[in-house]
Amino acid sequence: MPGSVFTFYSYKGGVGRSFTLANIAVLLARWGHRVLCLDWDLEAPGLGDYFREQLPRAPRGGVVDLVDDFRAGRFEPKKYILPLKNVDVLDFIAAGREDRGYIGQVQGIDWDGLYDEGFGEYLEKCRDQWTAEYDFVFIDSRTGISDIGGICTAHLPDHLVMLFTANRQSIGGAMDVARRADAARNLLPFDRSRLTVLPVLSRFDSREEYGRSEEWRKIVVGETSELYRTWLDQSVAPATMSRHLTLPYVSYWSFGEQLPVLSEKTPSADQIGFALETVAAVIACRLDRTDLLAENRDAYVSAVRASRQEFKHDLRVSIPRSSVGMANELVAELEKLEVRVGKSLSGDRSLLARAEDDARHLCLLVDGKVSRWQAAEVELFLHRTLGQDRRVIPILTAGTEAGMLPGYVGNLRYLRLGASRGSAEVARDLVGQLKGFTPLVETDDDLDLATVLGQARGSRLRPSRWDLVDELVTALQSAVGAGDGGRTKELAADLAVATKPRPPNGDDQHAAPPRVRQSIDWLLRTLEARAKTTTQHPNHRKDLG
Repeated sequence: MPGSVFTFYSYKGGVGRSFTLANIAVLLARWGHRVLCLDWDLEAPGLGDYFREQLPRAPRGGVVDLVDDFRAGRFEPKKYILPLKNVDVLDFIAAGREDRGYIGQVQGIDWDGLYDEGFGEYLEKCRDQWTAEYDFVFIDSRTGISDIGGICTAHLPDHLVMLFTANRQSIGGAMDVARRADAARNLLPFDRSRLTVLPVLSRFDSREEYGRSEEWRKIVVGETSELYRTWLDQSVAPATMSRHLTLPYVSYWSFGEQLPVLSEKTPSADQIGFALETVAAVIACRLDRTDLLAENRDAYVSAVRASRQEFKHDLRVSIPRSSVGMANELVAELEKLEVRVGKSLSGDRSLLARAEDDARHLCLLVDGKVSRWQAAEVELFLHRTLGQDRRVIPILTAGTEAGMLPGYVGNLRYLRLGASRGSAEVARDLVGQLKGFTPLVETDDDLDLATVLGQARGSRLRPSRWDLVDELVTALQSAVGAGDGGRTKELAADLAVATKPRPPNGDDQHAAPPRVRQSIDWLLRTLEARAKTTTQHPNHRKDLG
């Protein structure tokens, strides 16, 4: 999938635009994305100051030199890229060289004339190259209304991150530019989807003047509500989303050009890194799944943070204190099979202090019953697993009855460990589950989940019915991802009823909304992938012991 271009824009200066861009770029790079930042604030470049300590050398060219290359018939945008040190895949293109000739170089550019000469097509080629090699391309745009504003706000971006402060000038100017950009985009000769705008309230102080801050929150939502219509989930109120898209004023970070996300690795809710993580997660999701953000911010951010995470361990074995010896034997057998294993002993509080998991899957060794600690560990694991293919696999000791376990464990495929089936055999079967040889979810023979999903995708329903289907499909994603067979069966049955063909009753019948189609397609791809691996070992049963 090609990368996305985000322009960071503010109508007025002093709102923290470059600060926000730089910190979010670092976060996305840390989370495993390939990021390119361009300083397009040609008259007052400053983005590079945030990356000063990470730059390998001073820039020898940049955005303004693209104009010279165009006039000379050269196409070499890569030569201006500076890879930043110690920040994963984060590259930077400066505004230009830092010398006395730069100002004259900028002042000598006639942007309107350049477009008449075909510079737009040249930039389009640059854009194609950038989006082919990076997941995210961030553009730091000039404030106000300028000659290059249309390039940054209409021509290049897929999304516009609009930063403003709580005053009429800043809000009104930002809204005016957003409308101008939307109108200008419709006149472009290039293939573009509709421009979406992410309104970010910046430098907002709600600590000292809480009453006045709440009044201004209402003003902000009222003035910017139209910007949410093209992307915000219908179940989420703009006022709720606006709170998630607010960057607080923290005086400590107002001095100099700083990157707090480098020092605030696990920020608390009152730190600016916390708010920056939220905005970064929305951008990483390309403004999608905002219902999940509204429901649980921490789970939303954690899922995005881990979506490209390289886990230290393939599997973490949760051990009750009554089965330490048995668990150690199992871990030894897994290590022989080259599985990277971590262990957590009931009561290990270091697990709760971690910002994220260090293991992809969780193996729950259950001896008689699920302990309170293990229940909390499963809850924490699932909390961090939102939308990801990560599994909880129970292993039951000989005397443990599956039917007496809570549903979130008893409905999962489990393995049996005991006198007749030792650690070596269980370890081999466990590896089979990790490699996908055993499906995570069983459904009734007379209710095929793929068929039900296909029926749902092709249905025509009333909007209220689609709201119900959306809830069911979203719940199915979580159930399938967690391997909860019982819950999957219940939801599949409900979905079959919700999408059962009915006689037309009026004209208010619509095809599946894009969001629902995307969720169904994800489920179908997941089921197809698991079906392929399952056919390699068709004789597995639920109790593999």
